[in-house]
Amino acid sequence: MDIWDKKKRSAVMAKIKSKDTKPEWIVRRYLYSRGYRYRKNVKGLSGVPDIVLRKYGVVIFIHGCFWHGHYVDGRIPHSNSDYWRKKIERNQERDAKNKEALLKLGWCVITIWECQLKPTVRKQTLQETEYYINKSFLDRYRTNKVKPYSIGRDDSINLVAEERTLYGGDDLVSQ
Repeated sequence: MDIWDKKKRSAVMAKIKSKDTKPEWIVRRYLYSRGYRYRKNVKGLSGVPDIVLRKYGVVIFIHGCFWHGHYVDGRIPHSNSDYWRKKIERNQERDAKNKEALLKLGWCVITIWECQLKPTVRKQTLQETEYYINKSFLDRYRTNKVKPYSIGRDDSINLVAEERTLYGGDDLVSQ
């Protein structure tokens, strides 16, 4: 049973922010300090991503664990639990559809959970996010795949800067 009437509950729920939340601020400040420039809440993209890095082809969603069903501790409110379970399932279905639509358009999608931005794991999460942004950029714009040179008959020994050379008595042959 709810402790407030419907009007009061509606007013309380209306005050819950969906933009410019603390987890979003943490990620945005980190990315900006590292030199990344982005747009926030781009309405033309499916799901209105929290952060869009157009140059890198990356969109970032920052999800609240409760609202998007990241059940780390498995809590659903005891009052009106059927409603909350259905609501969270609908949110998860919508998130999956939005992600699929963005992937079809060629975007790389990163989802950061609120619990991944707690102080104990924040640094690792932000560094992994930056790594993924750079990796997706390089994968997207890498045109020539470099095959390293190798020595001898065994291709497991790679040589980067030189060609094969014949040295006095070795059976290595110049290419």
